[in-house]
Amino acid sequence: MKHLFSNIKGDLFGGITAGIVALPLALAFGVSSGLGPSAGLYGAILIAFFASLFGGTSTQISGPTAPMTAVSMVVIASIIAANDGNVKQALPTILTVFLLAGIIQVGLGLLGFGKYIRYIPYPVVSGFMTAIGLIILVTQILPSTGYYVKEDSSFVDKFKPKAQEIILKNILKEEAGKGILVINDIKETLKRSSKITENDILKEAKILASKEASGVLGTLKVLPRALKSINFLELALALFTILIIYGFKRITTVIPSTLVALVIMTAATLLLKLEYRPIEKITGSFPIPNLAIFSKFSITQIKPYIFTAFTLALLGAIDSLLTSVVADNMTKTKHKPNKELVGQGIGNSIAAIFGGIPGAGATIRTVINIKSGGKTKLSGMIAGIMLLIILLGLGPIASKIPAAVLAGVLITVGIGVMDYKGLKAIPNLPKDLKMGPIKISSEVIIMITVLLLSTFWDLVYAVGIGLVIASLIFMKKIGDVTARRSNITSLKEKAWDDESEFPENLSKEVFIKHINGPLFFGSTSNFQQLAKQIPDTATTVIIRMGKMPYVDQSGLFALEDILIDLEKNGIQVLFVDVLQQPKYMMEKIGIIPELISKEHTFKTFSDCLEWVKNNVKNKI
Repeated sequence: MKHLFSNIKGDLFGGITAGIVALPLALAFGVSSGLGPSAGLYGAILIAFFASLFGGTSTQISGPTAPMTAVSMVVIASIIAANDGNVKQALPTILTVFLLAGIIQVGLGLLGFGKYIRYIPYPVVSGFMTAIGLIILVTQILPSTGYYVKEDSSFVDKFKPKAQEIILKNILKEEAGKGILVINDIKETLKRSSKITENDILKEAKILASKEASGVLGTLKVLPRALKSINFLELALALFTILIIYGFKRITTVIPSTLVALVIMTAATLLLKLEYRPIEKITGSFPIPNLAIFSKFSITQIKPYIFTAFTLALLGAIDSLLTSVVADNMTKTKHKPNKELVGQGIGNSIAAIFGGIPGAGATIRTVINIKSGGKTKLSGMIAGIMLLIILLGLGPIASKIPAAVLAGVLITVGIGVMDYKGLKAIPNLPKDLKMGPIKISSEVIIMITVLLLSTFWDLVYAVGIGLVIASLIFMKKIGDVTARRSNITSLKEKAWDDESEFPENLSKEVFIKHINGPLFFGSTSNFQQLAKQIPDTATTVIIRMGKMPYVDQSGLFALEDILIDLEKNGIQVLFVDVLQQPKYMMEKIGIIPELISKEHTFKTFSDCLEWVKNNVKNKI
């Protein structure tokens, strides 16, 4: 506690500054997520406070971030669509998924997974971050031009036949659930169908239209329609916001340019009495728990989103720990990764219960906190309190912010979040894979795959596929390295130092296999060529295993097949220096002593050499 208050002045200034910087982003991310600006503020307040209180990075400022919001946006849209467009009905399920993500983060921290996050390949992270930027950039084009698909009546009308079909299906499904047989009681179905109003059909058609226009592909589909009906006032508000954000940075970075743009543009629209579209109303009341998370909990509703919750948790962990590394470099301190995950998980869990969107450690806010004097956890907690004061005191005023201004803020976020370092490195990366006549970098393949799949398909699956591809390529590379270092060589070729005294007259009869490194599923294909490579003159093969620390099941069975083939061909096999783990595995399945007797297993090469001199005859 004493340490917490050791830098009150610096932490106060750092926390207040970071909180002010977080305000426009919290509002923008809330609107972008689909739950509204209040959800963004609730997330920023609660995550900042509790992640700082329980986390393992003293100067970290947490809250909604671009990657977390992009994934949350997909989750929210799919759950709302599954609940017939009813946000209120979908909210408990949405928040339960966010709560589960927070709990998973806590679990990852308690199990000590924090130190393993750094092993996620950079190309996967790079492709994902660039995709996040593109998604935000493209999806904000429509609000920047003042186009809202639900208000495009000619587009919505196209979905009315499908809307009627869905409404009728829902009636039949509901009747089946109540045990009403439509064939026997068609009058009941007709009676209920007759009560369908034009407003019901229109409402369902708007939901379908919104779904059609969601995401990058959806935006591109309706973009021609948006460009034909541009609201030039909304477009001007977005463009001026972007100009102020980039222009003000050239004047000074002491005051956050996003906040300056937000204040100037909102004030200008109010003073000029322009007819613009404001953001959703912010209640300005203290966040209250959404107890429906617990009272309406259903495992069947959550089941399809468990993998998504895990992805959110993992993404938040990566995002936070990368920011922790930045903070360490600036403060010359060392964060506690597992404790940081626990803190982030607690913050996200509490935010979910109170209706906030999930978040993570935010690099820009953390850097600003440190530069403003923040040194302890108190700075992050003050940032959360500052946002709460703004919510309670300025909620009604904040509700007057133009929606196009927040779209402009998000466009700059999208541009900023892309990994330009990774993109610039593409031409210089080593071309280590050959695809027909073309050579290409494996890292570029991973990066582009994750980028395209994330942008045009699914963020969650893109990361999973990227990790699988990265793992397969890594295993192939390790297998190739192992194979290159463990080629079959006769003693006339390069031999190990202790093989120099091997009898020259037996060099045609005896061949040595050096295994340098583990024998695992990535290296078995080359190892299986052993029997085919041995010339007809060979009667004995010595396999030296002193540098083979590990063998997996695939490697074990590959070795067994080779030994059986060699035995059929009348070739004697000798093992030298079998290490503990491989020996244990071989004894478990009977390679030792059934295929290779203990008399043919030697501790040292000199013992093996003595046996060869006494038992192998020169036939040439």
